[in-house]
Amino acid sequence: MDTKWITCMEEDDKECLESAGEILRSGGLVAFPTETVYGLGGEALNPSSSEKIYAAKGRPSDNPLIVHICKFEDIYRIVADTPESREMLKVAEKLAHAFWPGPLTMILPKSDEVPYETTGGLSTVAVRMPKHKTALALIEKGGGYIAAPSANTSGRPSPTLAKHVKEDMDGRIDMIVDGGEVGIGIESTIVDLTVEPVQILRPGYITAAMISQIVGKVDMDVTILSDASGQTPRAPGMKYRHYAPKGELTIVSGKQEDVVKYINQALKKAREAGLKTGVIATDETKEQYEADLVKTAGSRQDEATVAKSLYGILRDFDEEGMQVMYSESFPLDGIGQAIMNRLLKAAGHHVIQL
Repeated sequence: MDTKWITCMEEDDKECLESAGEILRSGGLVAFPTETVYGLGGEALNPSSSEKIYAAKGRPSDNPLIVHICKFEDIYRIVADTPESREMLKVAEKLAHAFWPGPLTMILPKSDEVPYETTGGLSTVAVRMPKHKTALALIEKGGGYIAAPSANTSGRPSPTLAKHVKEDMDGRIDMIVDGGEVGIGIESTIVDLTVEPVQILRPGYITAAMISQIVGKVDMDVTILSDASGQTPRAPGMKYRHYAPKGELTIVSGKQEDVVKYINQALKKAREAGLKTGVIATDETKEQYEADLVKTAGSRQDEATVAKSLYGILRDFDEEGMQVMYSESFPLDGIGQAIMNRLLKAAGHHVIQL
């Protein structure tokens, strides 16, 4: 397959997306930027499009896809019309008023119009409205309902640049829309509205504290920071190893000076064995490590920058052929929980606690 490439920045005339919208409406696949990561889009109400997404990514078919919409009222078509669902939609309306467009995905009971191929066999649908002008324009031109997981080979770090998409998807999909670097760099928060209290299934930029200000008590799924490989995934990213570099990644947690000492000792052993080494550091510690490649994710005082940098660093490690990598850990408050969720999955939950 010849994968076409078009450039369409937010300030551009969105007529550049006409051909991309036509591909989506005809059942094809288009990768496009959102404010979180690049998504791999297919028409969400077309079961064959969803099957193509799974095939292109090499993604297990029980891993649900998120349906992206561009107008809130479009949610009513894809959510079941029952008394229970209508109560959940009242909560959804409050959250949408606070956070949409934006990096929040809500899980609700699905209507019959949403195929099980899109929901991974579940009776629920995950839905969000991205805060990215190019994405919103493409969703509208593509028919209003676009299923879009991250546009990477399943298990690899999610793409934050169009060139990352090309590395994984060239020849597998119909088109890549280059909209420049994304703004946030990690996937949306996922909140399940089918349970009471509502429950976060995947942490992101929208934190539990922010959601609780709108709906009151919020629970956290117990698998967010643990290995959920034995459980049926209720939302994207819950079950399988994700975001992983090709080499071996280990997270080291403890006092800063102890972490630096341990990692440097481990790096020395790896180098003596002839292995290429890398470290995910911070601005505060980057000069203290002795690795083949030390990458800073930013300052610990600015965790939003750390989140935005993470996937790019993991892809840089792959590009440079790093075989053994270590990362510092991060606090679990605020967006730090989302950072650690991604790091733990990338490391296969391999953590050294000092």
